[in-house]
Amino acid sequence: MKTLPLGIATFEDYIDGDFLYVDKTDYLYQLVKPAKAVYFLSRPRRFGKSLTLSTLKAIFQGKKELFKGLAIYEKEYEWDEYPVIHIDLGDKQATSAEELKKALDYAVTDVADDYQIELKSDLYYTRFHELIKKLSATNKVVVLIDEYDKPILGNVTNVEECEKIRDVLKAFYSVIKSSDPYLRFVLLTGVSKFSKVSVFSDLNNLRDLTMDAEYAALCGYTQEELEYYFSESIQALAEKEEASIEETLEKIKRWYNGYRFSHKEITVYNPVSTMNLFQTLEFQNYWFETGTPTFLIDLIKESQFDLETMEFEYEDEQAFSTYEINNLQVLPLMFQTGYLTIQDFRIDNEFREFKLGFPNFEVKEAFNKRLLESYTTIETGRVSWRLNKLIKALQKNDLDEFFQTLKVFFAGIDYDLHLKNEKYYQTIFYVIFKVLGLRIDAEVKTNAGRIDTVIQLNGRIFIFEFKLFDTAESALEQIKEKNYAEKYRDSGQEIVLVGAAFSPETKNVDDWVVMNESSLPVEEPVSPEVSPMIA
Repeated sequence: MKTLPLGIATFEDYIDGDFLYVDKTDYLYQLVKPAKAVYFLSRPRRFGKSLTLSTLKAIFQGKKELFKGLAIYEKEYEWDEYPVIHIDLGDKQATSAEELKKALDYAVTDVADDYQIELKSDLYYTRFHELIKKLSATNKVVVLIDEYDKPILGNVTNVEECEKIRDVLKAFYSVIKSSDPYLRFVLLTGVSKFSKVSVFSDLNNLRDLTMDAEYAALCGYTQEELEYYFSESIQALAEKEEASIEETLEKIKRWYNGYRFSHKEITVYNPVSTMNLFQTLEFQNYWFETGTPTFLIDLIKESQFDLETMEFEYEDEQAFSTYEINNLQVLPLMFQTGYLTIQDFRIDNEFREFKLGFPNFEVKEAFNKRLLESYTTIETGRVSWRLNKLIKALQKNDLDEFFQTLKVFFAGIDYDLHLKNEKYYQTIFYVIFKVLGLRIDAEVKTNAGRIDTVIQLNGRIFIFEFKLFDTAESALEQIKEKNYAEKYRDSGQEIVLVGAAFSPETKNVDDWVVMNESSLPVEEPVSPEVSPMIA
């Protein structure tokens, strides 16, 4: 079993240290094969973009021996050596346009020093052009730019300064177009994708690989790659879990697979989460350890984004694939940062439409929990504890304890926020039941409208109806009048009807009414299942 490359940053270190490398060089060969190519690739953070660039750098430096045993080694490729400009903006901290200019100037000068080139130009972008032109004296130049958008994303809440930063980057990247005669290959990577009238308005010769089906698995691991390269780790995990290989694979898939980047049904695993799983042999949330961007959570709250419809509606590609600094939208941000991915694709009246959803358990549970934490003053560690109390209360059929625990969440709300906004409270109900559904190993499906939920657990079916600013009795009457229980009467399980009311005075769950619709004996506990009912 080769050593897992956690914390290893470059392809050369992978090979020299005999670390496990999932061979992606067949894809890279297709990229480098043309005599000239200019590419752009957007992928979520921690998805292997930096490794991709460092691998390309080794290819263009002609280091063929590093690739022995990999797919590209046997290809018809010349292995010529090219001068490479490799700039990583991920470590170029800049809180203003002026700081960014200095950082870019330093990055260009650093490459020039490596090649012992003296630059005479004064401006950061003219120095970039001068560097390319002088390097091309020996051979055409390769330009690799990692985290091209980091200076923007690091300042996205300061719109005025962010627009200035965008203009600095726009001037810098426009050099690539004007330097076209001197270039062999260009690849820019990042998390976000701005519209073509923004950062890349002058760079109209880019081929965008972001949603190109041919490169959907360039970053991340396919199912076949997972089973082939990590077979020994999977065996070790199965032994620890005391489960079969098939059961273990299914659990790994549920936790970490599901990212899809094209209309084709090709899904991949997050590489960092997968590596950490096999390192620790523990199913945990690894991808979220770096944290959910605060600006994204704030945007969801401020825009009153309808989370209930997020996983059900089809969207035109333009609705989520690009965005503008001065008009941030929740959907494209969540897609490009990896919180949502493509679930389905269809062509409707010649329009390409995609349905988005959370990629897997890891992202879905952590995002919902983080969102729930943002709505309440309950300390982070106690949120998980109280969610577990809700589940235990349902397992015991103790609705009083359930609602007393639920009240704690609303008691912790910052009351300066949307106090009279019904959607605000609906969102909290929605997120709580989403997390409950995940934690009892079942899927909560909701649609537009009030959060009405059915939970099937331990031989009982709980049918919930919530009334905002109305009575619990009214909620219970609605369940009976609309005959919500009808579809469950042949299940052989006890049916519990629950009406609850939210009070405008206390701004909390004020009252609840419980009624057993059936006195059928409780059978052996069944696998938990959660689904919604919409009024």
